[in-house]
Amino acid sequence: MAHILAVDDEPAVLALLQHTLQKEGHLVTVLSDSSIVSNTQLGSFDLILLDVMMPGIDGFSLCRQIREKVDCPILFLTARSMESDIMEGLGVGADDYLTKPFGAGELRARVHAHLRREKRERRNIYSVGEAYFNLSGKELIVKERPVPLTPSEYMICEFLALHRGQVFSREQIYEAVFGYDRDSDSSTIVEHIKNVRGKLNRLQFAPLETVWGIGYRWR
Repeated sequence: MAHILAVDDEPAVLALLQHTLQKEGHLVTVLSDSSIVSNTQLGSFDLILLDVMMPGIDGFSLCRQIREKVDCPILFLTARSMESDIMEGLGVGADDYLTKPFGAGELRARVHAHLRREKRERRNIYSVGEAYFNLSGKELIVKERPVPLTPSEYMICEFLALHRGQVFSREQIYEAVFGYDRDSDSSTIVEHIKNVRGKLNRLQFAPLETVWGIGYRWR
């Protein structure tokens, strides 16, 4: 059982989220007022679902506010399918998104994939070049400095580093990291990698290579 927070200003959407996820055995807290989220005990949640278009504080702004307080997966619920909107959402720290309208099956699968990923056991330290991965703490250290990655960004880096030198398509990376590919949009991988590169470039560290027409690898 996981404790999930769902934030949406539409009562019907909140009812669907709560009903669907509670049937899976999860404890679901729902909030319709985005302005009170920051005052909630955010550390108690294993996953957060955020609507994008809300009155007051929109989902993008809210994600920026809470990302530094939580390291659990954050999934956006959005009716906006424009690439620029999706890129903005991933850029502010979200891990994935569901496009409205979505089915109960897709919701369950996406949530399960992210929760399953969070529960994987990791007990080792893995060194690669000037970096090392704390696999138990899900942390990337570069030149003795921790890199502030989101959970999804970290898992993408870990997957590629553990398979150093191998080239993977964005679809393969998405399935390996999230474990779910039906109706998924693997283009999210492109934006995650862009964000990772920006963070690593500040440390003058560039291990991610694009193999044009194929995918990505950790060199």
